[in-house]
Amino acid sequence: MQKMTALEKYYNTFNEEHRLETRHGIVEFTTTMKYIHECIQLCTVRNGSDAPPLKILDLGAGTGRYSVALAQEGHSVTAVELVPRNLAVLESKHAAVNCWPGDARNLHFLDNETFDITLMFGPLYHLHTQQDMLQAFAEARRVTKKEGCILAAYVMNEYSILTYCFKQNHIKDVRDQKKITADFHTIADESELYTYFRLEDINELNRLSGLERIKIIAADGAADYMRRELNAMDSDTFSLFLDYHLATCERPELLGASSHLVDILKN
Repeated sequence: MQKMTALEKYYNTFNEEHRLETRHGIVEFTTTMKYIHECIQLCTVRNGSDAPPLKILDLGAGTGRYSVALAQEGHSVTAVELVPRNLAVLESKHAAVNCWPGDARNLHFLDNETFDITLMFGPLYHLHTQQDMLQAFAEARRVTKKEGCILAAYVMNEYSILTYCFKQNHIKDVRDQKKITADFHTIADESELYTYFRLEDINELNRLSGLERIKIIAADGAADYMRRELNAMDSDTFSLFLDYHLATCERPELLGASSHLVDILKN
């Protein structure tokens, strides 16, 4: 409960809606939506063109940036959000989104095999134990149709080390507080808001949860390191940067240093 209270306090002051409207946020949103649309196409082919609208679940929906966009496209969207303030903002924006207060680890209010696509774009940031993460995946698998898609987002370890520890010069404090290992992997505990991942951590979660990867992508790549530079670009140059990122976001040599990864999985 203490962790969740801290989480509420954080999101009561953090403007998630604005983050995805900045230029580095536009890179993340545009890239993620591209791959959501790939999953939509897969599910549409599987279901048949005359099937009813796809059912999409947005776990940890925040203020609804993805939920609202997908509902506006005509999909049947259900959003689950833990933070009351975020949920209130979401509910005020689009009446067609079916909103629930809730925790990704316990979706008892949702039926088995209901959704074609499940998005997990927040929960894994804030869970600290493997047991809790696997419980969230188990619930996502339960409510997602067989052969459906689950998209899981992660905040990456090297981004944290490079920005917070070195760029912002907290490395000695973090080391002295024993918050990193000898090989610079962050150590998450209940006192921290975020858990940071390496590729091997994500691969192990997939193995234990029994999920099959379709592909994994860098949602924002270098964009979060280049906020000032992106803001200074004229619109043509920014468009070229976005083209570059979309052309390279699946490249394995660029994945681990991205701020966010999205793992695209088959149930």
